[in-house]
Amino acid sequence: MNKKYTYVWVSLIILIFGIIVVPRIVERMKKGTIIQNDRMNRIPQKKGLSYITLNGVKRKAPNFQLLNQDSLVISNKDYLGKVYVVEFFFTSCPSICPIMTDNLVVLQNHFEDQDDFGIASFSITPHYDTPNVLKRYAEKKGVTDMDWHLMTGDKDVIYDLANAGFNIFASEMPDAPGGFEHSGLFALVDRQGYLRSRKDDFGNPLVYYRGAITEEMGENDHGEKEQITILKEDIAKLLAE
Repeated sequence: MNKKYTYVWVSLIILIFGIIVVPRIVERMKKGTIIQNDRMNRIPQKKGLSYITLNGVKRKAPNFQLLNQDSLVISNKDYLGKVYVVEFFFTSCPSICPIMTDNLVVLQNHFEDQDDFGIASFSITPHYDTPNVLKRYAEKKGVTDMDWHLMTGDKDVIYDLANAGFNIFASEMPDAPGGFEHSGLFALVDRQGYLRSRKDDFGNPLVYYRGAITEEMGENDHGEKEQITILKEDIAKLLAE
């Protein structure tokens, strides 16, 4: 008898479900609202860029005050309110620097209509790269952005800025091409002066962008993918914030 009553109740519940719920589902399907409310069809929100942290504290670009190619004093305060890319280079570099500069020219031209975009290039051979030398180099390479400053100054200050400030390696090495070694990395700084980057496939911040691989190269012999394209995308994200 108990089983019989159980079957009756189950049948009754199914009947009620069919009478009340099914028509509502059909109506939602006709109106298309069932698709709009389906979580599986929602477009995920685009994620912003990560902050680079040290011991849990968001890292800021270090303070600096140097001469640019026009013999003007430029400091980190001149970049506040702007999104900018940082590099360390030298004009007599026979290897990666010309590629890095060409990539920065690509970025300059891509964001030529953005008044709040800039580039900071620090020479690691300040004894040679005087403002006049930097000026000629800028003209030769097509530097036109008023917010692209090629800077020179005290050697110890610049090397401390590179290695301790931005953690972008630079060093004098007699056996290296041109007598100096540097990483060829670009750093990305937001309007408030914080270092930012996207995350890799494992959820870790990239921290820096490889500046010595052009978009045309695609991928080098070590399997390193060019990152100028994604740098463009990330600059655009920061400009939109």
